[in-house]
This record gives sequence, C-alpha cells and structure tokens, in this order.
Amino acid sequence: MATYKLAAIIRNSTNTDEFLLVKQTPPPKYEDQEYDSYADSDLWDLPSAKLTSLSPEVDSSTQFVLQGEEACPHNLNLRKFDLPSAVSEVLGQVGFGSVSAIQWKFLKFMEEPNFGPGFINTVYVTGDILPETLKDHCQWSSNKSCTDLLLQVKPGTDRIGPLVVNSLLKDSMQSHSFKLPPTLSSQEYPLGVNIVPMGSYTAPPFQTTNLIVFTSGNNHVQYEDGDFIAHGDAMIVDPGCRSEFNKELAEIVAALPRKLIVFVTHHHRDHVEGLSTVQKTNPDACLLAHENTISRIRKDDWSLGCTKVSGTEEICIGGERFRIIFAPGHTDGHLALLHVSTNSLIAGDHCVGKGSAFLDINSGGNMSDYFQTTYKFIDLSPNALISMHGRVNLWPKHMLCGYLKNRRSRESTILKAIEAGSKTLFDIISYTYADVDRSLWIHAASNVRLHVEHLALQNKLPEEFSVRKFESTCTVHFLSRWMWSYFQKHVNYRTLMLFGAVTASGIALLYSARNSLNSK
Repeated sequence: MATYKLAAIIRNSTNTDEFLLVKQTPPPKYEDQEYDSYADSDLWDLPSAKLTSLSPEVDSSTQFVLQGEEACPHNLNLRKFDLPSAVSEVLGQVGFGSVSAIQWKFLKFMEEPNFGPGFINTVYVTGDILPETLKDHCQWSSNKSCTDLLLQVKPGTDRIGPLVVNSLLKDSMQSHSFKLPPTLSSQEYPLGVNIVPMGSYTAPPFQTTNLIVFTSGNNHVQYEDGDFIAHGDAMIVDPGCRSEFNKELAEIVAALPRKLIVFVTHHHRDHVEGLSTVQKTNPDACLLAHENTISRIRKDDWSLGCTKVSGTEEICIGGERFRIIFAPGHTDGHLALLHVSTNSLIAGDHCVGKGSAFLDINSGGNMSDYFQTTYKFIDLSPNALISMHGRVNLWPKHMLCGYLKNRRSRESTILKAIEAGSKTLFDIISYTYADVDRSLWIHAASNVRLHVEHLALQNKLPEEFSVRKFESTCTVHFLSRWMWSYFQKHVNYRTLMLFGAVTASGIALLYSARNSLNSK
C-alpha cells in the first residue's frame, strides 16, 4: 500500500538559484557506545512531511491554494490530502514564514519504483520566500553546490539526499539517462547510479531484485589511467529477473553500449537468472565475478567470456572508477562494488531493505566472515548503501551497526537455548524464533547452524553440548519435525490426518511396487 509525502522546494525570492535544505534527523541511537560511535555524516535534503488523507466530506481548497494542481498525473486528487498541515510542518522545519504568506505551485508527482514493501510516492511543490535568519539545521544551497557534493563525495563529509536529485538535479541531466522500457521504473541515486527493481524469485517480503545500470557520461570525474581489471562503456549489476521480464531486460541491454561489463555479486538465481538474456542480446559483454561464483553459474546461463576477480581490483566504466570489495558471509564468493566518486556502496545481499539476509551454508556462508565484512563496510563510510532488494539506505553505518547488534542478540539467544538444554536444530530454532512464523524457520535454519559454528569457534558452547550430534539433527530430523510443527499450526486436524494417510498410502504403494518388481 502506498504512502504519500510532500517535499518543498523553497527558493530565495532575492536569488532564485538558491533553495533551502534541512539537515535530516538520523535514526534513533542504539544506546550502546560501540554502535553509537559509528556515526554517519550529515545528510541534507528538501524539507518534507507525510501527507495524511482527509475525510471525504472535508474540502481543503478553502484553506490552501496550490497553483497548477490540476497537472498532477495518474488521476491523483491532491485535495484528498491534508495539504495545509503538511505545508505547515514543512515551514516549521525551516523555522519561518506561514502557509498564507507563500504562493505555492505544484511541480511534479513521482511514484516510487517497486522496491517494496510499501511504496512512498512524493508530491513536489515550490514557493518563494524572503530570506531570514536561518536555524542551525537549515542552509541555502544551489544546483551546482549540490551536484558538486554528490559527485565529489569524501568519507565523513556532508551528503545530499534523493529528494534534491529527483526534483532538481536529475531533470538537468536527462540527456545522460539510459533508455528504460515503459513498463519499468527506476531511481537514479546517487547521480549516475540507476536502480531498476525487476520481478524475481526472491525471498519474502521482497518480490524484486534491483538491477543496477551504470552508463558513461553521468559524471565529470574521469580516471583514464589506472591498473584496471576491466574497461567498459556501461555496466549492469545482478541481472536476476524472472523469465517474464526477459523482454524488458533485453531492451535495456540493447540500449547500452556494446562494450558492456556484467558484474555479479553472487550466484543465487534471483541475481543471475537473466544472464542468458544478456549474452543473447550482447555477445560482446564480459562477465566479472568471484571464481567461487563463476563455478556455480550454469553454462546455459553464461558461456561467453568472463573474468575472475578476488575483490582487490578496480573497474573503469566510461572513465569512472569502481572498486571491487571482497564481501564473504552470505556466500564464500560474495562481492560488493564501490562507486568511488560518489562513495556509494552496492552491497549485494549482505544488506537488504528490510530485515536481514540469510547466510547460505551450502555455498560457503560463514558467520565470522559476515561480521568481518560488516566492519569492512563501516570502515568505508559510504555515502549511500545500495542493496539488491529494497530501497537505498541513507544511514549506512547505522544500518550496519543494527546488523551487528541483531546478530549478536540472536547469537546470545541461541546460546541461552543451548544452556537451557536444547540440543537439536529444531529445538534451538523453536526457542530462538518462537515469535517468527514457522514458514520462515527453513531460512532461519542456515543462520542458526552458522551461529552455532561461530559460538564453537569462540569456545562459548557448554562442554556437554556435542556439535557432532547437533549437526546430525540438521537435515532429516529437522525437516520432519518442522513439517509436523508447520502443519499442526497451519492445517486443521482433518486435513492433517488426510495428509498422513495419503503419505502412508504412497509409501505403501511404492513398497508394494518395488516388491512386485523384485519378484519378477
């Protein structure tokens, strides 16, 4: 379900090149010195407020005039929202003026791409105001100063948020945008990094994988010299869409230069399923991935040229530099990618837009590696963190510290379960994930096994706990107990008995057929 917000471009009436920015409030602290010591730099963006719906009988047109509102597309009636309250909140953020003192104009309406869950659509308005003494958390800015900050990011310096990019800067750079099929939508943030959510077979709550598209000409910083592992005129990252989106993927690839780099963060199907479409559309494309990832990609998906990378190399795309980061934990071949000029980190599946990703124990997933990669990302101090599922995260260090805190809390609960007498994988999950839907316990199993392994490496397990016996309960024993528990919770007794009878009958028929064949 979509939510709506209002973002205001408040211009200086004595210098219309200037507009107001507000320092954004960071997420709440964790009240833990270790995590709170990792602070993100200041983020500046347009003042904004949530748009709340009005009762059908309320008419806000007598309280607030918005010029040009009839131009709002998608048959969206702006009068169904409490515009006066939203504008009052925006003015409260900047600290001066009143609703009636400013002539407001409708600028644009932007629907958010399908990052899910919960779309956030934005109504942009503009208004001029006489300059007054600003509060400490406000400042006048311009297109040029914002562009400079976005394209020349240094770790720890001020950052510019996506509302400015979407409303002002992106329009001035339209000539550099790549061609997108009309059935898809994208977000460009930071400048030059296009994020296209495409339907994929990924895990809930997501339904899409973010295809990252980078084309030359979006940036003014050029790195012509350097020891690069590969050069290209364009790059895509993780083409993992379902087959029904092959046409759209082919259109995107066909619109890009022939000298195309295809970068894959890891081998999971929701990140590589579109590779075969890419190579059919552009046989000159070159694949870059870790050798552990390449060994797991099917030949039917990719049979063209590929370059193995270890995570210490750099790529040059249209004169711009990308640094490859070895980021194991989710898998043993997992990679991330840092766009150097904007200091934005494409994090693969190490980070997700909501919750946290599972670690794939069958593909070298490792909890110790996961912790080390998380600290490595924190040390990079990225301007923005781009995961392959969900929105761009504007508070990277806070998000990464949340992962550390969550994993350690989960590990502590697992240890308590073991100390309380749990010896099997099912018993530990039942204790640790008691408040989580049982349908998700299968995904949790991999993480729990890796947490137990991590506890063993730290010598934290009780002496009487046998890791060998625990591991023997991680396959058939766990699956059988989980299935019984799941059906008890989600299926009525009659259906459960019928399922048992059918299963028993099937086993009996198979046994009878085998005996019949043996007697011939």
